[in-house]
Amino acid sequence: MQHREITLTRDCKVILIPSGEESSLPAGSPVIITQSLGGTYTVATQTGLARIAETDADALGLEIEKKENVAPVPSAAGSVEVKDDDVWAQLKNVYDPEIPVNIVDLGLVYDLILGKSESGGTTVNVKMTLTAPGCGMGPTIAADARSRILTVPGVESAEVDLVWSPPWNQGMITEAGRMKLGLV
Repeated sequence: MQHREITLTRDCKVILIPSGEESSLPAGSPVIITQSLGGTYTVATQTGLARIAETDADALGLEIEKKENVAPVPSAAGSVEVKDDDVWAQLKNVYDPEIPVNIVDLGLVYDLILGKSESGGTTVNVKMTLTAPGCGMGPTIAADARSRILTVPGVESAEVDLVWSPPWNQGMITEAGRMKLGLV
């Protein structure tokens, strides 16, 4: 599927990379899928890179993948117990559109805190950074992380804050991330 030219079958909303600006591509535009990870597609266009959401996969001539609904397992108190491993697993589905490694293995997630709301639901607070402070995709990546967190059964609210201290460096990439990037 990747690295072959595709013609868009309909007008399609995109997010321009690296600016993070919303735009659209008209039907008939040629694109090349350069990355399809985490439910999004990074495409090369005649003017640069753009990201297409999974909900617009049909514009690429692809079927939208159906997600299985997994019923949450209630705890003894009747509410769903959220484990930080469940949240970390969802964050591993979030990708920088230019790098084929998830934000966890890139070392971009600095802190993950679970809490309880007044209603007894779980709140999640994440502090994360980017590989470069000027990246316009930051708010989009943070929104992706928040959306993924909110899919965890029992999570009532999620907040993802972009932070710049400490500054990110390649030493923060996990061993799995280094292997994927060929840095080992």
